[in-house]
Amino acid sequence: MIPMTLDEIARVVGASLHDVRDPAALVTAPSAVDSREVAPGGLFAATVGARADGHDHAAGAVAGGAVAVLASRPVGVPALVVGDVQLALGLLAKHLLERISPAVIGLTGSVGKTTTKDLLAQVLERHAATVATDRSFNNELGLPLTVLRADAGTRYLVLEMGAGRKGDLTYLTGLAPPQVGLVLNVGTAHVERMGTGPADVAEAKGELVEALPADGFALLNADDPYVMGMAGRTRARILLHGRSARAQVRAEDVRMTDRARTAFELVTPSGRAPVELDLIGEHQVSNALGAAAVATVLGMGVAEIADGLNAARRRSAGRLEIVERPDGVTIVNDAYNANPESMRAGLRAVKALAGARRTVAVLGAMGQQADASRARHAETGRLVADLRFDVLIAVGAGDPLAMAEAAESSNQGVAVHTVDDVAGAVRLATALLEPGDVVLVKASSEIGLGACARALAGA
Repeated sequence: MIPMTLDEIARVVGASLHDVRDPAALVTAPSAVDSREVAPGGLFAATVGARADGHDHAAGAVAGGAVAVLASRPVGVPALVVGDVQLALGLLAKHLLERISPAVIGLTGSVGKTTTKDLLAQVLERHAATVATDRSFNNELGLPLTVLRADAGTRYLVLEMGAGRKGDLTYLTGLAPPQVGLVLNVGTAHVERMGTGPADVAEAKGELVEALPADGFALLNADDPYVMGMAGRTRARILLHGRSARAQVRAEDVRMTDRARTAFELVTPSGRAPVELDLIGEHQVSNALGAAAVATVLGMGVAEIADGLNAARRRSAGRLEIVERPDGVTIVNDAYNANPESMRAGLRAVKALAGARRTVAVLGAMGQQADASRARHAETGRLVADLRFDVLIAVGAGDPLAMAEAAESSNQGVAVHTVDDVAGAVRLATALLEPGDVVLVKASSEIGLGACARALAGA
């Protein structure tokens, strides 16, 4: 964060100062929307959510070191009062970017955004000062918060960009215009809000490449026809990544190691180098290639990129996060979110990890699947059976029951159980688990199965 006075911030966002003794007081630390995360010298943005009103925590934030509160009403402590806190955060982020001008990289996709962002950040950090999205702060609040962590020394700004509906990426790229845009894939995440199928999702995701300048780079997945269809929507130069032979950044000789990790030969215009990822699942190859494509257009050589990928580790919780218990049970927490594509990837990764060990799937609902929801849950249940999982625990009413019914009717020998809620899942899984089992816990985040994974892991 570049130091700015309260008076300067007020001018940028159109705020009025309330209960401010010193308009020249400096904000020197990043902003936060959680009062518990405000750093001394930072700015607390008081947003109103479904469960809490940040204005109620304004005094605590200031007591904890916040210089002031960005608020929509006076709060009895130093405040910059605006009509719309979210809009004001965006304006402040845009102002900061105009002052420091780092290389802005935007990335989007239906699955793999956060893992790719984490891989890319670890590659770029070895090259120059990098700021990347924290966790999955990829929306209209999270993106400005990421931008406001940058300062004059930041060379690369890696912004994960989520799209819940059409127009979201247009808004986000308006706040932080990218020079490089990476599109990973098009799937069924958020299809309920975007339209009827992948074509509607592609229309929304393609807003990223439409925002790129003519001297920028659009990095498109050569293996995804919906992503390739975006080529005609951008002025930018195009570079392809993927396993296809036509991709300039591609993987050859892909193989699984005995630890369910993926190894491959990374090929870029600068040469080739071996990569072995410390992440489980073959689907991670696509994520790594996306990161490699960005690093390539930013001028990094293949050896440096491969070194960064080889050294990279999982950073974000709830994404194929592995915990080994003392009794030999392995808990794989992939409960941050779920859609049909990530369910398939998670199930296959866990089977590869398990080898001959017994496998248990604790699965909840996949949200925002529109009219196809029941069919997609049934498809997941059939995959559980086809992959020969030993146990399925389907959590919740409605669509998870379709998952259970499909798995049971497949007659592949999977033991199918249903429970009403997360607490029931914890109780049943605890009773059923045997030493040496490998357990996948996965559902959309609103189901709350992360708590189940943590309980089973003993956290």
